[in-house]
Amino acid sequence: MSVQRCMFLLSRVKPRVSSVSVRNAAGCLVDQRGSGQYTTLLRHPRTASPFSSRNASSSGSSRPPDTSLFMPLDIKSDASVDGAVGEELTQPLDKNELLKVLNRFYKRKEMQRLAAEHGLDARLFHQAFISFRRYVLEMGAISADLHIILNDICCGAGHIDDIYPYFMRHAKQIFPMLDCMDDLRKISDLRVPANWYPEARAIQRKVIFHAGPTNSGKTHHAIQRYLAAKSGVYCGPLKLLAHEIFEKSNAAGVPCDLVTGEERTFVDPEGRPTGHVACTIEMCSVTTPYEVAVIDEIQMIKDPSRGWAWTRALLGLCAEEIHVCGEPAAINFITELMYTTGEEVEVRHYKRLTPFTVLDQALESLDNLRPGDCIVCFSKNDIYSISRQIEVRGLECAVIYGSLPPGTKLSQAKKFNDPDDPCKILVATDAIGMGLNLSIKRIIFNSLVKPTVNEKGEKEVDTISTSQALQIAGRAGRFSSVFKEGEVTTMHRDDLPVLKQILSRTVDPIETAGLHPTAEQIEMFAYHLPDATLSNLIDIFVSLSQVDGLYFVCNIDDFKFLADMIQHIPLNLRSRYVFCTAPINKKQPFVCTSFLKFARQFSRDEPLTFEWVCKHIGWPLASPRNIKDLVHLEAVHDVLDLYLWLSYRFMDMFPDAILVRDIQKELDDVIQAGVRNITRLIRATESHTGGDTSSPLPHMLGNQLQKPAQRKVRGSKAVTSRAGDQKMDESLTSRLLQDGLLTPDLLQRLQREWLEEQSNHGNSVKATESKSKGKKKKKK
Repeated sequence: MSVQRCMFLLSRVKPRVSSVSVRNAAGCLVDQRGSGQYTTLLRHPRTASPFSSRNASSSGSSRPPDTSLFMPLDIKSDASVDGAVGEELTQPLDKNELLKVLNRFYKRKEMQRLAAEHGLDARLFHQAFISFRRYVLEMGAISADLHIILNDICCGAGHIDDIYPYFMRHAKQIFPMLDCMDDLRKISDLRVPANWYPEARAIQRKVIFHAGPTNSGKTHHAIQRYLAAKSGVYCGPLKLLAHEIFEKSNAAGVPCDLVTGEERTFVDPEGRPTGHVACTIEMCSVTTPYEVAVIDEIQMIKDPSRGWAWTRALLGLCAEEIHVCGEPAAINFITELMYTTGEEVEVRHYKRLTPFTVLDQALESLDNLRPGDCIVCFSKNDIYSISRQIEVRGLECAVIYGSLPPGTKLSQAKKFNDPDDPCKILVATDAIGMGLNLSIKRIIFNSLVKPTVNEKGEKEVDTISTSQALQIAGRAGRFSSVFKEGEVTTMHRDDLPVLKQILSRTVDPIETAGLHPTAEQIEMFAYHLPDATLSNLIDIFVSLSQVDGLYFVCNIDDFKFLADMIQHIPLNLRSRYVFCTAPINKKQPFVCTSFLKFARQFSRDEPLTFEWVCKHIGWPLASPRNIKDLVHLEAVHDVLDLYLWLSYRFMDMFPDAILVRDIQKELDDVIQAGVRNITRLIRATESHTGGDTSSPLPHMLGNQLQKPAQRKVRGSKAVTSRAGDQKMDESLTSRLLQDGLLTPDLLQRLQREWLEEQSNHGNSVKATESKSKGKKKKKK
C-alpha cells in the first residue's frame, strides 16, 4: 500500500462541523402547493412550559439542555473504505487488552470533566462510551487512525488520554447536536419576540384596552370603531364569534370577509378581498396593513395551549389602532408588554350593563326548574343524564356542548331563545361562555369541578377558577336578552357557599404570554439534526429555548401526539409540520384513524377525492338511533372539518372542498335532528342495554353527577364482584343512583310502576294457569 493512500486514510475522518446563519422566525408558516398561497398557523396543546416563570433570565446565559432528549444514532463500520489498513500498518488488536484499556479510560475523572466541558454530561458520557466500546470491540474493522492509537496504548507506547479526541469524534457522530449547540441555542432564542414583526415595529400603533366583565359592552364599542374604519380585522377565539362579526358587518353595509381554519368566504363575487375581515385569531395576517384591529378575549394570551396566537396578534398586527377587549386582570400585563414595543396603552373601563345576583338557595331538584333556566355541566355525559331527567318531568330542553357543529349550536340557541317555542330550559357545558347570544334568566351550576386529563392520561378534577365562574355566570340576564336581571345558583346545596366564595375573589392577574416554535425554526433545527424525529426536534427546541419573564413556551403535547402518530409515514418536514398543526380531537379514535389515512394517502401523492372521502366515512349516513350513533356523527363532522382545514394548505391534494362542505352541511342537519331528539336517543340507548351492567350505557352516561360529598376521582376501573351478595352493588340501578342519573324519587316511582306491572303480569299468569287447569280437568 502506498504512503499517499495511508496518509489519505489517516486524515479521512473529521469531526462534523455545521454552521448556518440563523434568525428568529416571524411566527407564521407559508406553504405553497398548487396555485394558492396559504398561511398555516400552529394549534397547540394543554400545560404551560416549566420555563414560564416571570423570573426567567433574560440575559445571555444559557440553561443546560435536557440531555434525556438526545437520542444516539447508530454508527456503521468504516471497513468498506479503510479495509484492514490499521492491521496492515500495525497488528491485530487483542480484544481482552482493549477492554481493559477502554474501562480505564471510562474511569478517568479527568476525561469525564473534559467531556462535560464539551457538552457530555454524565448521562451522555455513559451512553457515548457504551457506543464507542461497542464500535471498537464489535466492528469488523475500525478507522485506521484509531487502530494505530489503540495499538500504541496496548504496547505501552501511548497514554490512555490519547483516546479522548477519537472518543469525542465518535460522541459527536452519535450526538450531532453537540457540534452545533451554539447555533441551536440561537435558533431557539425567544427572548425578544417583538422583533419578529418588523412591519408592525415600523409604524407607531395606538393601543386601546376595552376592559370590563361579561355583558359590559366592551366588545360592542370596539366593533363600532371597526365598522367605521376604512379597513379592519376582527380576531376572535371561536368560529362562532368570527361568524357573528362577519354577519353583523355585512348587515351594517360594511363588506366583510370571513377567514377561519376551515373556511374562506369572500363577499366579492370574483374572490377579491375586502377591506374588512373577521377571522379566528390563529388565521390573522401580520403582514396586511389595516386601519383598525380588534383582538377579543385578550386574557386568553395566558392560555397554555393557544396563548401564542394572542401574543402574535398583539405584537404583530399592522394596524394604526389596536383595540384589545378583555378582563381588567390583563390591563397591567398588556401595558407592560406594550412598553417593550415602545407603545402606550389607553384603558377604557366598562361596567356590567345588567346585574346578576347569587341566590341564597340551591335548586336541589329538577322539579324546581323555571323558564329561562340554564344548567351548566362540565361534561357531555352530564348533559345526557340531565336532559333525560328533564324530559321525564314533561319538560323540553335545548342542549349545547363543545363538540357539536357550529350550525347545531346556533340551532339549539335559536330554539331556546324563541319565545314561541315550548323549549324553555337549556342544558349546556361551559361552551356557552363565549360566542352565543342566549336569553338566560338563571344560571345553575350542576357542579363546580371540571374534569381534566393530566400528562399521564389520568383523570383529575379541579374547582373552576374565578375567571371561568364569572364568564359563565355572566351569561345570565344579558342586556340583549328578554331578562334584564340575572340569577346564579348551584344544583347542590353544599356547592352554593363554595360558588359565592369563588365569585367573591378577585381574578388572578395575568403575568405571562404564550410563545411557540415556528416551522422555520424547526426546519433550521432539522438542518443540524437531520436524523431526529419531528417530535424529538420539538422537545429539544423547548429544552434549549430561552424566554424572558414576560413569556412562556406553550404546551406541545398535542403536536407531539400527531407527530408520533405519523412518524412512520414518509413526508417532507414542512408537510409533516403542517399536518401536526391540524386541530383535531385526539380523544376521538375515528378522527385519529382518519388523520392517519389522510397523511398516508397524501404521502403517496394520491389526491384525496370526494369519492375517497365518502367511501372512508360511509356516506350517506343514517340518522342516529342512539347516543353512540350521535357521537360517531360528531366525529365524522370533525373529519370533514379536518379535510377542509387541509384543503386550504394543500389545495391540489384535497381538491374537492366544495363537495365536502356540501355533505358537511347535510350532516349538520342530521346531527341537529338527532340533538332535537336527544332524549329519545338516550331512551334507545337505555333499552339497548337491557339492564346489563357490561353494556356501554354506564360508560356513555358517565359518573360525573355525584353529589359533592360523593365526588371522587376514580383511578382505576371498578372490578365486578361475582359473589351473589355483592351483585346488587354493581347492578345498573345502584350504579345509576350512585352516578346521579336516577333520583331517589324517580327510582321509587319506577319501582312502583314495575311492581304494578309485575302484579298485573302475575294476575294474568294466574288467570292463564287457572284456565289451562280447567281445560285439563275437562279433558279428563
